[in-house]
Amino acid sequence: MYPFIRYAATIAHAALKVKKGDTLTLKETSEITFRCRLSDIDNFLEMNNGRVFTLYDLGRMDFTVRTRLGKQLLKQRWGLVIAGSTIQYRKRIRAFDKVTLKTKIVAIDARWMYIEQSMWVKGKPCSSAILRSGVTKGGRVIEISKVLAALGQSNWELPPTGFVAKWIESDAERPWPPLG
Repeated sequence: MYPFIRYAATIAHAALKVKKGDTLTLKETSEITFRCRLSDIDNFLEMNNGRVFTLYDLGRMDFTVRTRLGKQLLKQRWGLVIAGSTIQYRKRIRAFDKVTLKTKIVAIDARWMYIEQSMWVKGKPCSSAILRSGVTKGGRVIEISKVLAALGQSNWELPPTGFVAKWIESDAERPWPPLG
């Protein structure tokens, strides 16, 4: 089941931080902490890989609210979409482990923001994901320049380089499964 209560609590906590002046720029990293719950683990007594992706939603919401992108989403009637992702797992997260989730933008192009997220336990990385995320209006992805303008960041550039650029290139060559 989707963790709606945790999701709402994350948004409320981020909104309280904003109210206290604890905001982020698009260039900064969001960090939140939580405990791995029994509802997060699988039959191997570690955080389920699908739950990792679900909990990454919490980090993106904290980042979205604290950068004030969330305010623009509501004002402009925009939405968010994930259009691709890649993840690596390095270390198990066990029940009751205290997890630090980090979220930051690592690249932008004309249509997409590339977000890096990672989970850490006791200062060691457990998983890391790169996500292609877009802002939508009426069900269509809008140009990132419009989003940056709304946030007063029109001059910000962060072109994809290194691994992110290679992932974009290889992902574009990935064939879709045949129909039928």
